[in-house]
Amino acid sequence: MKTFRFLLISLIMMGMTNYNNIIAGSRNPLLFEINEVVRFNELKPEHVKEATEEIIRQTKESIAKISEIKASERNFDNTMRAFDLAYHKFSNVSNTLYLMAYTHPDSAVRDQCLASVDMLSRFDNEITLNEDLYRATHEYSQTSEAKKLTGFKKKYLDDRMRFYALNGFNLSKEKREELKKIFDKITSLGLEFSANIASVKDVLELDETEMDGLPKEYKDQHRTESGKYVIDLSYPSIVPFFQMATNENARKKLFMLYLNRAADKNLDLLNRLLLERKKAANLLGFSTAAEYIIADNMAKTPQKVWEFENSLLEKVKPKVNIDYAELIEVKRKYTNDPNANTINEWEYRFYLNKLLKEKYEVDNQKLREYFEVNNVINGILEICKQLYGVSFVEKTEAPVWHSDVKMFEMISNSKVIARIYLDLYPRNDKYKHFACFGLINGVKIGKNYQIPTAALVCNFPRPTENMPGLLTHDDVVTFFHEFGHMMHFVFSQAELAGQSGISNVHEFVEVPSQFFENWAWNYEALTLFARHYKTGEVLPKELFEKMYAARNVCSGIDANKQIFYGMLDMTYHDKFDPESNISTTEILADLQNRIGVFKYTEGTHMQASFDHLVGYAAGYYGYMWSKVYAEDLFSVFEKEGVMNKKTGLRFKKEILSKGSTEDENLIIRNFLRREPNQDAFLRSLGIDPQN
Repeated sequence: MKTFRFLLISLIMMGMTNYNNIIAGSRNPLLFEINEVVRFNELKPEHVKEATEEIIRQTKESIAKISEIKASERNFDNTMRAFDLAYHKFSNVSNTLYLMAYTHPDSAVRDQCLASVDMLSRFDNEITLNEDLYRATHEYSQTSEAKKLTGFKKKYLDDRMRFYALNGFNLSKEKREELKKIFDKITSLGLEFSANIASVKDVLELDETEMDGLPKEYKDQHRTESGKYVIDLSYPSIVPFFQMATNENARKKLFMLYLNRAADKNLDLLNRLLLERKKAANLLGFSTAAEYIIADNMAKTPQKVWEFENSLLEKVKPKVNIDYAELIEVKRKYTNDPNANTINEWEYRFYLNKLLKEKYEVDNQKLREYFEVNNVINGILEICKQLYGVSFVEKTEAPVWHSDVKMFEMISNSKVIARIYLDLYPRNDKYKHFACFGLINGVKIGKNYQIPTAALVCNFPRPTENMPGLLTHDDVVTFFHEFGHMMHFVFSQAELAGQSGISNVHEFVEVPSQFFENWAWNYEALTLFARHYKTGEVLPKELFEKMYAARNVCSGIDANKQIFYGMLDMTYHDKFDPESNISTTEILADLQNRIGVFKYTEGTHMQASFDHLVGYAAGYYGYMWSKVYAEDLFSVFEKEGVMNKKTGLRFKKEILSKGSTEDENLIIRNFLRREPNQDAFLRSLGIDPQN
């Protein structure tokens, strides 16, 4: 299934709207009018249920109207645009419920949202396989008007027809019914898989001796009344622990706990999910799930992906060896063991942290003092203002879903052009990672334009009475990454919702996000916000230069890890038989031992919490694929000025605002004014592209 195929989180689904069916002034906060602010604070389970039933009814009604049009009377507006608006409206509700299922503080609302997302996903499968819609689209494609289409309209029609071809409309009706049942299973299994990860509440209880090496601030946050320490599995808890805890056994216990999240439930679910995907692909005439999924991507074939991954693996290998040797040197010195020659995975961050502090004089804890969370927010907004000519106004009285959430309006020429939400801190039952959720796509509705709305969901350290929220530089890079997604989503100027925001082919989606990470590494940009939380001192140039010099410390190891994730995903979807006697854990262990830097740790099941297996099925390779494009695009700013507004405005116009109105390869070439290459990407890893 291609529309809701992935339930993309860090990506984003589509948006919606035939607003005539929405009752003006409706008290259901999910049934909102054009450009109305969503009243998240009023959301109740009954609203979710009502809106779910109502949007299904309205969408069915819209599809029926489109289907009833005579073939001779079809035109772009009454067939293609009418479907786009109906699906936009449907997606507004489904996207919003998807976000609420993983962030709303009320368990009753979350549970109802999750149930509704499942229901809407199943209905989306019905839309995907709706014969009347296919017939209507096919009839329109045969008209003289359709054959004369150009630009975004032609691309939209071509994409829809290819979509139908990839979703089984060459199959019999009976086979399509079978396919729908499989799609429904895939949807439900994926939702359950993600929900199991989100609901993990495992903690590690430790005594005083097991907390050696950790700063007082961290210990104070995790000490219980009994005198014991409780470490949860959120990023603000585990990262400092892996970096600084001197008790290796405690680090290993936390590592084992972390890599076994949801394993009791998700190992079986994953096997079933992979089996259903394989069934769907086979039914559609593809030999593997990867072959089916990638057919609609830039890579086109699994073979191209394998060639890309294996080629990259070889190119980073020399850097991996250099990185590993540096870590071994640190371990030998620390343990006073000249024969030490192995780094275990739970030791990586510990010895990396020591390497940064001792050889490169980079103290991550000291750097945190310059990255107070509100300063970082203001800095990102200022950078966007200078690059893209927009400003942001915080709406402190906005009806948000939790008191942690901030809402901003994005302004251009005194006009609101987008709304963004920031949900920054961890809490129980909230989505555990970092992601941009698209809520409402931009779309032209009559003479008006529905402004885009999106939310960033993060898990940064929460401020306390005695300490503000301080971010590591890695956190800052992550923030820039997700904000890059946000800007891609909200700068869209596409007429059609189906071409708006992050509606691109898979490998392009991560380009703007990885591109924007570069500003977190630029001193001119950092001076706009990197100030000491106590003194207000700007991040000293000397400290920045040490940090920058250390940027590529272990870059080969980190690149290898991303390649491993991509190859694991591809192996599961292209070379693994879920009905064989081999388990997903055996596949994981074999691959990690063959290509990974750190050998597989017996008893761990990382794949059970690898949520990208739901969101990026046979697509994780896209992170590295898009990184090549992202660095190439950034090389233009390196030549013309990182804060060059003229270049920024051109990037906004030629990359961010396009959506999928043009072929992505053409979009990239037009901005570069040449063919893309890997040189800038390899340089970003500290690898000479000429070698």
